[in-house]
Amino acid sequence: MDADDIRRIYLDFMVERGHVVIPRAPLIPRDDPTTLFTGSGMQPLLPYLLGADHPAGTRLTDSQTCLRAQDIDEVGDNRHTTFFEMLGNWSLGDYFKAEQLPQVWEFLTDRVGLDPNRIYVSCFSGDPEHGIAKDTESAAIWTRLFTAAGVSADQVDLDTEEHGGEVGNQGARIAFYGSKNWWCRGGHAQDMPVGEPGGPDSEMFYLFPQIEHDPAYGAHCHQNCDCGRYLEIGNSVFMEYVRTETGFAPLPRRNVDFGGGLARIAAASIDSPDVFRINLLWPIVAKLEELSGRSYDTDTVAMRVIADHLRGATFLAVDGVRPSNKEQGYVMRRLIRRAIRYAFDLGLQQNFFAEIIPTVSGMYTQDYPEVAQRAESVVGVLVKEEKAFRRTLNKGIKQLRGYKDGIGGAELFVLYDTFGFPVELSTEEARAKGIALAENWRADFDEKMAEQRARSQAATRMKIG
Repeated sequence: MDADDIRRIYLDFMVERGHVVIPRAPLIPRDDPTTLFTGSGMQPLLPYLLGADHPAGTRLTDSQTCLRAQDIDEVGDNRHTTFFEMLGNWSLGDYFKAEQLPQVWEFLTDRVGLDPNRIYVSCFSGDPEHGIAKDTESAAIWTRLFTAAGVSADQVDLDTEEHGGEVGNQGARIAFYGSKNWWCRGGHAQDMPVGEPGGPDSEMFYLFPQIEHDPAYGAHCHQNCDCGRYLEIGNSVFMEYVRTETGFAPLPRRNVDFGGGLARIAAASIDSPDVFRINLLWPIVAKLEELSGRSYDTDTVAMRVIADHLRGATFLAVDGVRPSNKEQGYVMRRLIRRAIRYAFDLGLQQNFFAEIIPTVSGMYTQDYPEVAQRAESVVGVLVKEEKAFRRTLNKGIKQLRGYKDGIGGAELFVLYDTFGFPVELSTEEARAKGIALAENWRADFDEKMAEQRARSQAATRMKIG
């Protein structure tokens, strides 16, 4: 089953259960200056989760495109991408745990066909300090679902990921964690302001037994281990508390917020721990193999980075972002330039965006018509940026490699100011080539940037005068 099938099946499944399909929100948030991008399925719906009435009713569903720039350095492993889709369903004061958990279980096991024997879950262990009970209700529901499928449902208390690494989950289907399974905008219960809603969540994981546990992530494996053996595929948030002056109280209107990673569910459905082998990423990899004459098996990281970054840049262009040195445009430029830098590792030293971007956009034209409508302008935007950066890339790389004895903020500023190298790209390249970074490089770089801004402002005042 490919990702497009799963997306359609999910939305149809939720419509059968009384949900209304809402369109995806743009990657650039509307009326939210606190964040650069739509980074989760629930983000565009936050006003309604906080109490406003949604015009489409109390049961909603969608597939939301998301971008998380903070994950850019993680791209290259088997599961992280900056751009992704979240399958979502919401109950705004309607159903709660007793309906949510069985319906997501049915979707994954019956409609998608995932093996119940390889599904594991986590629940909230409670917060006695703030009077928040352990989520035994969700655990009891999971126990019934596992038992009905003929799967044992042992439980284990792990409290933290670190503790999980020390003892492992010992094969338990249901693992209890603390703050890892608590949702609020501040991240932790103690950081929530008065009036802020939050609640426990319950995550679902898929086990890939072909992946051996890596002791670098702890002596033992467990649901939240980062070794790749367990892949998180979905998370049901139960927003049922509100912070008060004295602690926590029940929220008058409880909500459900479910997010399921489309790429990860699709990877699980084809029994691949590598999300880049799904039909929404593999065609890009195959095109890179064709253009470079290289193999994914030998150049895995480079092809993963290029495939992810060009897909993300394509959707940013579809949603109106243009490369620049500020905010969203800066992130877009960084994605593009990082993709070009990794293309050098594949021997792709000529322009290739014009051949890759149609492959990217072609995969989405049916489900997201705006991609087809803006395809020509998107190619133009990305190819223009590619050509501009390539003119200086070779010189910049040669300059950087000349700093064999180490590199500091002043040199990094030259690379940025003269060669257009984002400082993150320069430091990444330096580490890859074993070039030592000065301990105070960031402070020195920021000082040079401040001096440049001051010169620019002075020149502007002189011009105006």
